[in-house]
Amino acid sequence: MAFPDLQAEVDRDCARLIVSAPRRTGTLVRIVGLMLEARGIVATVGETCSIRTADGGAVEAEVVGFSDKTTFLMPYGHPAGIGPGSAVVVQGGSFKVKLGRSMLGRVLDGRCAPLDGKPAPLCDDEHGLQGFPLNPMERGPIHEPLDVGVKAINGVLTLGKGQRIGLMAGSGVGKSVLLGMITRYTKADVVVIGLIGERGREVNEFIRETLGPEGLAKSVVIAAPADVSPVLRLRAGNVAHLIAEYFRDQGLNVLLLIDSLTRVAHAQREIGLAVGEPPTMKGYPPSVFALLPKMIERAGVGRNGHGSITAIYTVLMEGDDTADPIVDIARASLDGQVMLSRSLADAAHYPAIDLSGSISRIMPAICERSALAAANRFRRMWTLYQQNQDLIKVGAYQSGANAELDEAISRRPDMERFLCQEMHEGVDLGASAALLAAFAGQQG
Repeated sequence: MAFPDLQAEVDRDCARLIVSAPRRTGTLVRIVGLMLEARGIVATVGETCSIRTADGGAVEAEVVGFSDKTTFLMPYGHPAGIGPGSAVVVQGGSFKVKLGRSMLGRVLDGRCAPLDGKPAPLCDDEHGLQGFPLNPMERGPIHEPLDVGVKAINGVLTLGKGQRIGLMAGSGVGKSVLLGMITRYTKADVVVIGLIGERGREVNEFIRETLGPEGLAKSVVIAAPADVSPVLRLRAGNVAHLIAEYFRDQGLNVLLLIDSLTRVAHAQREIGLAVGEPPTMKGYPPSVFALLPKMIERAGVGRNGHGSITAIYTVLMEGDDTADPIVDIARASLDGQVMLSRSLADAAHYPAIDLSGSISRIMPAICERSALAAANRFRRMWTLYQQNQDLIKVGAYQSGANAELDEAISRRPDMERFLCQEMHEGVDLGASAALLAAFAGQQG
């Protein structure tokens, strides 16, 4: 007995099938905090919806999750004017960003809307937030140093083009000033700055005073202050990485500054807990510990060495706690860290970089042997003094007991002069190396 052609039969059956279109209109059924629950719509995570208000207006919200027939949304602004039964309309696909060189010198929010009072930048390229993923085997090596204009970093914590490093600091120890110095004096082609979760006043001060017109001219600033929705804060972090990837793929060396990675984690924590994720260490849900390494891995050297993203992520040590889970995951994911010391800041030592807890893991691969030896000698003397400073200050240490410590005590003023730098003073990579070599040459 002959069997009919199975494929032909399947094709005929498929042609008769009628697939219903996704439901694009539904109803708001519940609000808990900033979490909105809607029914009657079919939408994917990341899509934008419009919720009608009682006065005829609309509140935009983003789909952040779903459960059975309920879709969870989080608004971009304050959900005033909406209530039970408010209409929910799915607006379209996932958010996309228009990219181009006209973004340079601009201050934008998490949706790339202008914050500087100027028209929206005219850009032709459009990409989704997922960015430009790279096969790790296609990335080029880090073999060239990046000049950041700060002699303490250039000389003793040299950064490579494509390196990812953390700036670990408590509040009020000068991290914003240090970031402003790096932005103004770096030799990177483009600077992308993500100001995530900062106070609105500090955003304005950073752009006008710390960054200045010179730094802004070659920068793109993405600002999402603390008073905006967590979805916008999280989106701002992804947008900053996307813009950096765009310029990297143009063959440029990009410096990406994210201030701060901790605030990005806070935004994801708010979203995760709202959709029902279980809290773990310090209330952080598991999604936070998956998000941060994924975001950090977007930086680095481009495909086959074509362009690079050197990323500096500020990490807040709340209460100067070095055991914070975000500090731990940053240390594990990054290529080193720069520690800022409150005691140095209190002593008017700026930038307040403490070499005792700072390291650049890429430095041995990009520096000459003589420069590396001079830097290591400097670090050892600084750390030796730091470890014994309590004994020295109370007079418990007797001169002559340790020749190396005696040298560290005598050279302490020289080390402080090398590490200190005025905020309106830039010192390039060559000058930093010469100063460090001169310091090493003065040693016995």
